[in-house]
This record gives sequence, structure tokens and C-alpha cells, in this order.
Amino acid sequence: MKVAITTLGCRVNQYESEAMVEKFIKDGYEVTEYDEVSDVYVINTCTVTNMGDKKSRQMIRRARRLNDAAVIAVVGCYAQIAATEVASIDGVDVVLGSRNKGDIVYWVNRYREEKKQVIEVSDVLKNKVFENLNIKEYKDRTRAFVKIQDGCNRFCSYCLIPYARGAVCSKKPEKIVSEVYELAANGFKEILLSGIHIASFGLDLEGGWNLVRVLEEVDKVPGIERIRIGSIDPTFFTEGVIEKIKSFKKLCHHFHLSLQSGCDETLKRMNRHYTAKEYKSVVENIRSNIEGVSITTDVIVGFPGESQEEFDKTYAFLKDLELSKMHIFKYSPRKGTKAAQIKKQIDGNIKEDRSHKLIALNNILEKKHISEFKGKCMNVLYELKSPTSEDEYEGYTDNYIKVMVKAKQNIECEFHITKFIECKDDHLIGEVQEL
Repeated sequence: MKVAITTLGCRVNQYESEAMVEKFIKDGYEVTEYDEVSDVYVINTCTVTNMGDKKSRQMIRRARRLNDAAVIAVVGCYAQIAATEVASIDGVDVVLGSRNKGDIVYWVNRYREEKKQVIEVSDVLKNKVFENLNIKEYKDRTRAFVKIQDGCNRFCSYCLIPYARGAVCSKKPEKIVSEVYELAANGFKEILLSGIHIASFGLDLEGGWNLVRVLEEVDKVPGIERIRIGSIDPTFFTEGVIEKIKSFKKLCHHFHLSLQSGCDETLKRMNRHYTAKEYKSVVENIRSNIEGVSITTDVIVGFPGESQEEFDKTYAFLKDLELSKMHIFKYSPRKGTKAAQIKKQIDGNIKEDRSHKLIALNNILEKKHISEFKGKCMNVLYELKSPTSEDEYEGYTDNYIKVMVKAKQNIECEFHITKFIECKDDHLIGEVQEL
């Protein structure tokens, strides 16, 4: 039997898809690409935006066109939020919620035997047990994801994730460390600790565990040379935390701190738990303690009630702060959230205009940040060969700047000291020094 899995959304979804792939392989399935004819199609869905729901439905229809007799399983956040809606889509055979993915093979096989639609969606607001989906094998041999946390207790006014993912659940620390040791033994050199709200790690555990303690333990694992952490709430970075983590030798000098808006009035309507001034203070404190750090962020434009004055405050704030990279999103109303009920929704043309302005600002700031490293030498982990050139390789610095080099020998999955000789818009051109 052949199975194909497609993944929409965040890194946690990517991690969970890899874990589902392993379960299918263990059961004797052959994994194929999603655009090939397969016996089973799994759509791991996202519901952060309306577009996520739309893409999920498109992937369902594509699977049915490829093989009308295939088993189609829809899992994840969209299935969790709208199980009845998903189940009513023509051709959907299995519907599993965001914390039911571990049983994917069982339910697919059961449907194949009984030919009765399966809907298994647990109440994530009550289920506070971490679902252990572990990965032992990766296609990518340089960087591995390790999911350490699920759920969110923040309830930002625009977000469905707490309803789709449930309350904060943390993976047991000993299981995290064990998984990292196993990944190191399998040749991985870089890991990324991921979660839905990883700053909340440990809130549900006894023994005083938190993200800092996990980083401290993982930092000791031999064979792992880099540790990254996924998107994180800026309130995590207290002075005490910064003082502690700056001593960790393997922690990468790149942090993605969610901002969403540089205007306090907008932040308050979003139910974010900081002010623009507090965010700026965190950024300045990190920069003053960690040399060469890159700080990236997310920004939402066109949030309900965002006046021109409020947008101008955000623009001025970001221009002054000069972050390394900004990901710009146009607000998308989600049914069931408080933000969707705000009467003053912003016109789509205004959202588009504001988005273009911030993207243009980002292009300027990103190039400025990258150009600061021209002429310097840094250690780069080369991850893959260019699909367009046999002797060109792509890698990343520890502060997550993309680097392109030419090399006569294969340098995939290798660290090399590289001198940066030219700055492009979104990456550096380098020369490997010791080859």
C-alpha cells in the first residue's frame, strides 16, 4: 500500500507529519509524493487563516482526482475546529483532531476494513496529556525538529490555536533529552526545539522545569553542535533568562520574537501581553548581551480598528528597531474569535497597501542586516546542493543568514568556515576557506 502526506502550516505540523510517516513505514506502507497516485492520502491541516482552510479543501479535492478509490484522511487543526464541516466534504473518509494523529495508521486501516467514515476528535480543552509523536529517521540529515510542547493558554483575540491545540502540554524532559541523544547518534548536527507556545514549556510539569532548563540539558548532548528554538513570546526573555542563555555554547544567535504590532492600542485589542516599549527593551537587552544576534518577527497588518495613525506607529517602530527580518501577514478574520466580532474591519485594499509598505521596509532592513557581515568569516552548516548548479551549495550561519558557495567536492551536512565576499538581497555569497 502507498501513502502520501501533505503538510500545511507550522513547524509543529511538519514534525507531526514526519512522525506519521514513520508510523506508516513501520506498518509496511510505501511513502510517495502527494502528486502521485497513492492508496492513502493524509492532509495535515492548518487553520490559522481562512487561506489555510481553503488550501486544505484544495488538497482534499486533488487527492480525490488522483485516485477516486483512495482513503483520504484529514487530520490536525482544521479537522479539530470544524470536524463536521470536514467530514461532509465529498470523499473524506477519516477525520482526526490535533491530538489524535498518533493513531492515524490504526484508523486508516480500520476504515479500509469496515468502509465506515471515522471521526475521532478529542476535546483538546480538557485533554492535557502530551501526545508523544517521536521521530527517529529524517530525510534531512542536517537539522531535526524536536517537538517539546503543545497547546497555548494565551487566547490572543485573533487566534483559533488554543481551540485547535488545547491547553499547554509539555513533553517530559527525560524524553526530550533521550530523543536528542538518539538524533545525535543518527548523525544530526542541529536540532530545533519547537512547540505551539514554547515559552510556556513546563507550566504543567512538577519540579520547576522550564525552557531554560531544557536548553541547559540539551546543550550538554555530545554530537549536537547547534540548538535552535522556534518562534517565542518576547516576555520569555527576562534579564535573568538572557544572562543564563548567553553562556550556552550551542544555542544559535537567532530568535524569532512574535510582535504582531508596534502600536500599544492595537496590541491591547489583540490581547498581547506586552507593550511596544517592553518589546523594544527585550530586543535591546538581547542585542547588548549576544554578539551578532539576528532577531526576526511576525507582523499583522489591517487588524480590526487599526487606524492610519496606529499603522504609522507600527511602521515607525519597526523602522527604528531595524529587525533582521519581518514576516508580514494581512489580518484574516476567524469565526469564533473576538477579533472577528469587532465592527471596524479593515478594507482589503488598505490591508494590501499596508502590507506592501512593510514588505518594502523589510527588504531594506534585511539587506542592511546581511550586508553587515560582508567581509567576515563564520561557520556555516551546508544543508543542500543547489537544484540549478552541480557545484553550488546552500547553508546557514548560526544567526540564520542564508549563504551560497561553490565547491568542487560535496559539502552537504558539513560545517565549514566561510568568508562572505558579496551581499545579495536575501543571502550572502561566500568562499569556503579550508577546502
